[in-house]
Amino acid sequence: MTSPIETEATDASVALDKETATKNDAAEGTSHTGRSPGQLMWARFKRDRVGMISAGIVIFYFAVSALAPVISKLYGKDPYTLYPSEPGHEYILDDFAMPVGTFGGVSGEFWFGVEPNLGRDVFTMLLYGMRTSLYMALVITTLMVITGVLIGMVGGYFGGRADYWLGRITDFFLAFPSQLFFIAFMPVVTALFVSPRDETPTYLRAVAIILVMWFLGWMGMARLVRSSVLSLREREFVEAAKVSGASRWRIVRKEILPNIVTPILVQGTYMLPGSILTIAFLSYVGVGFVEPTPDWGRMFAIGSDIYEQNPAFMFFPGVAMVVFVLAFNLLGDSVRDAFDPKTGR
Repeated sequence: MTSPIETEATDASVALDKETATKNDAAEGTSHTGRSPGQLMWARFKRDRVGMISAGIVIFYFAVSALAPVISKLYGKDPYTLYPSEPGHEYILDDFAMPVGTFGGVSGEFWFGVEPNLGRDVFTMLLYGMRTSLYMALVITTLMVITGVLIGMVGGYFGGRADYWLGRITDFFLAFPSQLFFIAFMPVVTALFVSPRDETPTYLRAVAIILVMWFLGWMGMARLVRSSVLSLREREFVEAAKVSGASRWRIVRKEILPNIVTPILVQGTYMLPGSILTIAFLSYVGVGFVEPTPDWGRMFAIGSDIYEQNPAFMFFPGVAMVVFVLAFNLLGDSVRDAFDPKTGR
């Protein structure tokens, strides 16, 4: 039996230890509070300078794209006006319809110069072109990710005939040469809505691009999700959920989906810049956006026609696209490393 003296001494010692530990924690600025996986991921991501810089660049691009009308109004120009026909700007193009001045007509009035032949402002063309490409790619990537996750989850978890037929459908779509069918399907899709003799509205071209790219772009995500689900559905925690009587929907939603968020998120960060490049490619070959809609791909198409006479026109859209694609790819690497530090560079 413990004596009151011994009990008192023990209590005093415990109290002293707690007080000492509290002081040490306060001095060191540490805390023993548990952190969630999301908090741990964010803490690792914040320590990655490349990831933080890349995230800042990506956010800047999307912010500038969203504020393109505001910036254009403050700048005093728009991407549609033919400025040689405006009073006071008659001489911004020379006799050969090339910009007057250095580096494509760069000046305090036209920050990125003017477009050869038509004399439109390059800065606002780039702003609106970025807006078109980025937000179109965001919609397309979201649709592809949702479709791929649903098909991959169903095939991987249920197996059997569902997995067999979904796998064959995925293989069928993977057999399509994507770039060739992008070019071939675009006129077909637009012809479903508008007669070939009529001019296709811009919003219908946007819908056609979204449908075609969605239709031919979800298969990689579906295969990734299926393989991840196959590796998880026989794990102990899934079996325990089955034994406890959890429904299939609850197992998929609560046990499997949270464990495949990382590959889905990382793959999505790689799919978005790929979608941007595909949208630009469609406009470059003439089956995407057309005049007068500003678009990255159309700017490259114009630049390729007049490259020898005026290489400066290709410079600003080229640099803008390279920086964005590089930043988004580096952001994907950083997100992957933050979720799984064992794969760190």
